[in-house]
Amino acid sequence: MIGALLAAEGSSGSFLILIVIWVVVIGGMMYFMSYRPQKKEREKTEAMLSALELGDSVLTTAGFYGVVIDITDEIVVVEFGSNKNCRIPMKKSSIVEVEKAK
Repeated sequence: MIGALLAAEGSSGSFLILIVIWVVVIGGMMYFMSYRPQKKEREKTEAMLSALELGDSVLTTAGFYGVVIDITDEIVVVEFGSNKNCRIPMKKSSIVEVEKAK
């Protein structure tokens, strides 16, 4: 009877270790599948916005194309349309894509 209890305790201990190993493996997979790609995308976006210059063509999150005419720390003034009358200040974070001026 005591032997059966010791065997049961040993199997529950190994079962607990197995669960911990699976939690670590699944946590590692979640890190490499979700957090790491998001971090790379965020770094890419930050690099794109830091390289933003006057005269660059941009695409906004609203789907509008325009030309950058003024840049401050967090605000960018973008000129839309061919008549050059529509100038809108917006946050840098609302810029999705940048095409360098040639």
